[in-house]
Amino acid sequence: MTVAGEIDMSNADRFRDALGLAAAAADGGSFVVDLTGVEYLDSAGVHALFEHAARIRLIAGPRLEPVLTVSGLSDITSVNDAGREPQ
Repeated sequence: MTVAGEIDMSNADRFRDALGLAAAAADGGSFVVDLTGVEYLDSAGVHALFEHAARIRLIAGPRLEPVLTVSGLSDITSVNDAGREPQ
């Protein structure tokens, strides 16, 4: 799943729904969420990611690294730098 733009309270429900569809398509397995095109991620977006943290692998650029680290999301799921494919 590739995401771009801003993820905030105004569109977090759509983001959550899209994550749910990606999770369903993964049929119990893990799936990749590419956040390299995301310019802004607020707590509503982080919360949506936490709902799937056990199954997602994230690709994120340096812009989101502080948010993913401070929230603790990077401690419980795989986060790879942009330009590197998750292992």
